[in-house]
Amino acid sequence: MVETAKTEKAPDVTVVIPTINEEAGIGLVLDSIPKDTNLKIEVLIIDTDSTDRTKAIAISKGARVINESRRGYGRAYKTGFEYANGDIIVTLDADCTYPAEEIPRLVKLLRDEKLDFINCDRLSKMEPGAMSSKHKFGNWVLSTTMNLFFRTGLKDSQTGMWVFRRSILEKLELESDGMPMSEEIKIEAVKKGFKVKEVPIVYRPRKGEVKLRSWSDGNKNLKFLFHKKFGRKKK
Repeated sequence: MVETAKTEKAPDVTVVIPTINEEAGIGLVLDSIPKDTNLKIEVLIIDTDSTDRTKAIAISKGARVINESRRGYGRAYKTGFEYANGDIIVTLDADCTYPAEEIPRLVKLLRDEKLDFINCDRLSKMEPGAMSSKHKFGNWVLSTTMNLFFRTGLKDSQTGMWVFRRSILEKLELESDGMPMSEEIKIEAVKKGFKVKEVPIVYRPRKGEVKLRSWSDGNKNLKFLFHKKFGRKKK
């Protein structure tokens, strides 16, 4: 169920943000999305049964809130993509880790260089305290495996900030409804021959409760890479 009215004029950009109890950061994230720009930007919050003030805050900031009770990081994004009206989609987390203020610059880069997909590299310009040593090592393992299996040539396989043309979605075969969808969308973009570029961004310490289950999610992501590479294809 959508809890606010749809945008009258089709936007240039749709920002998709999945949420589960993110009242500590969602308002700050929405405030940091530039308003004084030539871009018409719509914001979709894909919320999975938040019990705090996440939805109320998002609506007060002018975002559209879409309830998605089916759990899963990938599932939330797939739902958001279905509702997106912009020709360009930008993804963000709701915890202030990603630089939403960079959206106009990244969209301009996508257009100027005629790119299809920008992968935002968190690792090159990371602020102190933004990621533990354990998570850095896990990212290295997953990125190395992804590059070895699929020759993606990307430094950050797990980043959740992407900027891409909505038109490419119909060509991507996205199987995962969970955390592995983050790596899968990059694999598919490269595999299908789209023009992909990786751009360093500032990555900041998060606000609010940590949702990531380090070993469990990391193990699932690694297993998914093996499945994607060696598993039997569905008929």
